Amino acid sequence: MNKTHHEKLIDKFNRHINYVRISVTDRCDFRCTYCMSEKMQFVPRAQLLTLEEIAFIAQAFTELGVEKIRITGGEPLIRKNVMQLFENIGKLPKLKELTITTNGSKLLTLAQPLKDAGVQRINISLDSLDPERFRKITRTGNLESVISGIDKALSLDFKKLKINSVILKNRNHDEVIDLVNFAIDRKIDISFIEEMPLGIIDEHNRDEVYYSSDQIKTDLECSHELIPTAISTGGPSRYYKIIDTETKVGFISPHSHNFCSQCNRVRLTAEGQLLLCLGQEHSVSLKKIIRKFPGDIEELKNVIRNAMDIKPKGHEFDLSEKPIIFRHMNVTGG
Repeated sequence: MNKTHHEKLIDKFNRHINYVRISVTDRCDFRCTYCMSEKMQFVPRAQLLTLEEIAFIAQAFTELGVEKIRITGGEPLIRKNVMQLFENIGKLPKLKELTITTNGSKLLTLAQPLKDAGVQRINISLDSLDPERFRKITRTGNLESVISGIDKALSLDFKKLKINSVILKNRNHDEVIDLVNFAIDRKIDISFIEEMPLGIIDEHNRDEVYYSSDQIKTDLECSHELIPTAISTGGPSRYYKIIDTETKVGFISPHSHNFCSQCNRVRLTAEGQLLLCLGQEHSVSLKKIIRKFPGDIEELKNVIRNAMDIKPKGHEFDLSEKPIIFRHMNVTGG
């Protein structure tokens, strides 16, 4: 056991992989226009990893030095019996941080069980504060229920709540100040995200709606003073403190400020593919391994170790071209 006690996952570019994002479903109760097409074909449920298999893979990662696990989807909280998974992962002795990304639709009822299971941080996707616009962007979402869920989670004193907003030109770019003020009022942070060009979508031309982090920052500086910080949450955000508030603004910029050189994460899809890069197709099927060698955690760990050799240096997104990545964001896992 000594071999694994202080083990680290290091890729061939000497990056320390200590963070895994695990998708538990590609399904969602929203249909956000930038995330999926309106008539999505979802993975047959029989092809998904079981919750027990996901917990087993999470255990293997923590024994390999992974300290942070984020549960994503689709919308993770709509998967049946998913709270059992949170409870099981929350008990892993080597895990330092269990987090979730959610659309907030189920937080009103599930925020307390998530806290009880050991979730410390919640990221909530929120792209508009206008009910009609919110429904248009999400196609099905109810803004009031999401805000109620955010306020419920706030009342429970999680270590951190954060808003994530995908900003699109002529869709919601005029709301960045309102969204920041929403975060300031609640004393939470907010990150603005440039749209990821994953999958074929039918609602808009990605090149036309692209709105860069630099443009958002310029908009915000009309009403707020932003001071750069050295803060890192182990992710790709560049953070700025908003003067005279408790809120920080993050910018996640896969196009304008490529962040691959510090990449510290891998992703597990709901089907059990280990994705080594968000913007490339390098992957390994962990489902195949755990079903061929059930219960053999050493075999699984060995496959994960070897997968680090094919983790690419980075992605190169080009909005003027058709996506070379045909999986949608809901399949990729947040």
